[in-house]
Amino acid sequence: MNLRSQTMIRELRKGDCAAIAAQERLQGWHASAEKYECRLADAAAGKCVSLVAELDGAPVGYVNVYWAPEYGPFAGKGIPEIVDFGVLERCRNRGIGSMLMDHAEELAGERSSTISLAVGIHSGYGAAQRLYIRRGYIFDGSGAWYKGEILPPYAPCVNDDDLVLYMSKAIF
Repeated sequence: MNLRSQTMIRELRKGDCAAIAAQERLQGWHASAEKYECRLADAAAGKCVSLVAELDGAPVGYVNVYWAPEYGPFAGKGIPEIVDFGVLERCRNRGIGSMLMDHAEELAGERSSTISLAVGIHSGYGAAQRLYIRRGYIFDGSGAWYKGEILPPYAPCVNDDDLVLYMSKAIF
């Protein structure tokens, strides 16, 4: 069933933080309410917009658009960055992620003709990797980044959430 017509996109609220983290922990993810509370504080400070997909009164997905990324290949270039995008596994493949991305890209398009993101390399990011490619994102060619730094060729690393590749997309 397509849940798109039943889903509302809105800004993140304080009460969402614990709810999202609890649902993610049920999926086996390492999640904490503090991560979402930091996003909420960044939004209040004007650094980003934090969006939530709500279905049946509960948050089921989220995305954040940071206006001026402080690290990565797009830092200092006026290119907004999608940070921390996710949809609960039970709600995937129903258009909710695309709705969140549509809103994020629309907001970024008000400030820039390009949007960027970093995607993790391990299999937990497989669905996001496929979605980004389908949406027209391309790798920037800077190679793997680890813990906010370019990872030199043959350097040791851990295939965790900090091992990423950067991508961008022209938005109109």
